[in-house]
Amino acid sequence: MSRKVVIFGSTGSIGQNTLEVLRHEGNSVDNKILAMTANNNIEQLCKDAKEFSPERVVTANESKYFELKEMLCNYNIEVCAGKEALIECAQMGADWTMASIVGFDGLAPSLASVSHGGVLALANKESLVCAGDFFMKKVRESGSTLLPVDSEHNAIFQCLNKEPLESVEKIIITASGGPFRNWSSEKMLSANLKQALSHPNWSMGNRISIDSASMFNKAMELIEAKHLFDIKPSKLEVVIHPESIIHSMVNFCDGSIIAQLGAHDMKGAIGYTLNYPVRKPVGVANLDFFKLKKLTFEKPDTKKFPALKMAEEVMAKGGALGVVFNAAKEIALDRFISGEISFMDMNELVERVLNLPQILALDNNSITSFEDIEEINSFARRLASQITFIN
Repeated sequence: MSRKVVIFGSTGSIGQNTLEVLRHEGNSVDNKILAMTANNNIEQLCKDAKEFSPERVVTANESKYFELKEMLCNYNIEVCAGKEALIECAQMGADWTMASIVGFDGLAPSLASVSHGGVLALANKESLVCAGDFFMKKVRESGSTLLPVDSEHNAIFQCLNKEPLESVEKIIITASGGPFRNWSSEKMLSANLKQALSHPNWSMGNRISIDSASMFNKAMELIEAKHLFDIKPSKLEVVIHPESIIHSMVNFCDGSIIAQLGAHDMKGAIGYTLNYPVRKPVGVANLDFFKLKKLTFEKPDTKKFPALKMAEEVMAKGGALGVVFNAAKEIALDRFISGEISFMDMNELVERVLNLPQILALDNNSITSFEDIEEINSFARRLASQITFIN
C-alpha cells in the first residue's frame, strides 16, 4: 500500500503523535510524506525532516526561512516559507492530510485541503467553529472525506457508525473538568498561568491546555459537533468525566448508549483516521479494567465555566457569531498569557464582545467566502483588543 501524506503543524502535539503513528507502521505501508509544516519550532521541523525526507518543508514564519534553509542545505528537500506556501502544500495531491495547526491560522490550509480531495484528518477546531456551514458545504462539493481527530469527535464518529441521525437521542461529549474542576468560583479568580497549564490527564500545547482549563475548548467542541454531525444543539450535552477514559458517547432513541473508551493517547484517534475504515495497531496500550478503580460523572458548573453557555448562544444564532466567538477567545487567551488580564477575565471579555452593538448588528448570512470570514475575524479581534478592565 502506498499513501501520500501532508502534515500541517507537524511540530505540535498532534503532529508529533502523527509521526509516532507513521513510525509504528514502519515498512508495512509506504507512507510518502509530501510536506511537513511548522511555525517557529524550526529545530524540531528539521530533525523530523531529516528522518522522514519529505519533498517540502514549510515554516509559516517567513523570518525563519533562511535559518531553515541553512539547516537543510545538504538535504534534497524544498524549503518554503509563508502562508501562501502553506496553501500550496494542500495542492500537492495528498491522499491523507493531517490538519493540526492551532487556532484561526489553521482554517485556510484546512479549506484548501478539502478543495483538493482526499482524506482530511481534522484536528483544527477553528475550521468548523469559524467556517461551519461554509466548510461542510465545501466538503460535500469536493467529494473529500472529513474525519475528526479530536478524541471526543473521533469517539462520536465511531459510536455513530453510520446510524441514521433520527435515531440519535443525544450526543454526550465528555470533559475532564481540567485543573480547576474542584476549585470554587472565588478561588478561580486568583488562578495563574502555571496552574492553568497543569492539565490532570493530557499532555498538550500551552494554548490548548488553557482552553481546557477554562472549558473554552469544550465550548468549541459543542459548536464543532453541531456542524460535523449535522445535529441540533438541543441534542448535545457535556458531561464531566474526570478519568477521561470514555472519550464520548451517543444515546440512541431505544435507550442504548454506545461509548468509546481508550487510554489517554491521541495516537488512537490519529491512527483511526489514517487507516479508516480498517483498524490497525498504532502502539496504544489496551485498557486494564482490573486496574480501573472507577468511572465518575458530574454535571458541569456553567457559573464557573460560562463558555459552555456562550457556545449555546453561538449555536442558536449561527452564521458569523462563530468567527466572533473564536476571535474574541484567541485575543482573551493572548491577553491572559501576557499577564494583561486574569483567568476569569477571559470569560468576561468574550461575553462582552459577543454583546457589542457592532456584533449584534452583523448579518449572520454574510459568510459566502473565506474572505468574508477573514474580514469578520479581523473586525472581532480589533474589538476584543479594545475591551478594558478596571482592576
